[in-house]
Amino acid sequence: MDGFREFFLTFFNIIQMIKIWDILDIAIIAYLIYKVINFLKATSSANVLKGIVLLLAVMWISSFLRLNVVSYLLGQTFEMGIFAVIVIFQPELRGFLEKFGSSNFKTLIGKKASPAVMEAAITQTVIACMDMSKTKTGALIVFERDINLDSYIKSGTVIDAEPSAELIKNIFYPKTPLHDGALIVRDGRLAGAACMLPLSNNTNLSRDLGMRHRAGVGMSERTDAVVAIVSEETGSISVAVNGMLKRHLGTSTFEKLLEHELMPKPEETQKKRDWKSLLHFGDKNDKK
Repeated sequence: MDGFREFFLTFFNIIQMIKIWDILDIAIIAYLIYKVINFLKATSSANVLKGIVLLLAVMWISSFLRLNVVSYLLGQTFEMGIFAVIVIFQPELRGFLEKFGSSNFKTLIGKKASPAVMEAAITQTVIACMDMSKTKTGALIVFERDINLDSYIKSGTVIDAEPSAELIKNIFYPKTPLHDGALIVRDGRLAGAACMLPLSNNTNLSRDLGMRHRAGVGMSERTDAVVAIVSEETGSISVAVNGMLKRHLGTSTFEKLLEHELMPKPEETQKKRDWKSLLHFGDKNDKK
């Protein structure tokens, strides 16, 4: 019984020593580790990371068993290993920094398209893509989310138009000036056409995929955008999200996928309402 009481007293004393900043510190580190693991799992460098972990394990075992020569060689290798890691993970590090640098806070405090506007944009996109699928008209449509795509929009022709199936089809009609490149949709409006996108370096992509698909996947790797693709060769419709390509989509699946990725979730809507009410509350207090 005394041991049980002593355990709880020790535990209670430890809890009292923990401050709110300690919890915040641990939460930030845990979140960063989680994001790094997810990021590496989505890239071809995950196997390289496994190799590094295995090498560290061998290094620890050799030190434990007092294998001096092996330990010395591995130690010398790891002293210069940081430069090798930077070279190996250069594409991934570049992509991570691009995502981090282009992130914004518009989803928290900025003006976003209403669900009705976004739903209308999705509906018009689906209609246009289904029609272009029948005529085998190639198309590449990028939906901006949290990461700002200004640099990509400026690489093409800046427009500001309400989306309609007819306008989208006209943009990608082969004989029009804006058909070659991507159409970027921002907050439910057509923001730019004939935009240049980065190509994917993923060697695991199917060899029958052309430049349009590789550009769509590359864009989804570099940013959090959702990319809809219509194949010029087969007419099939695909969607690229987070470096993953979902191919041969039917009308219903295509529409549901866009809605799932682009429409705000109920909990997100509630958070925005709470944040706006907090801002309004602060404004009222300031006026007083």
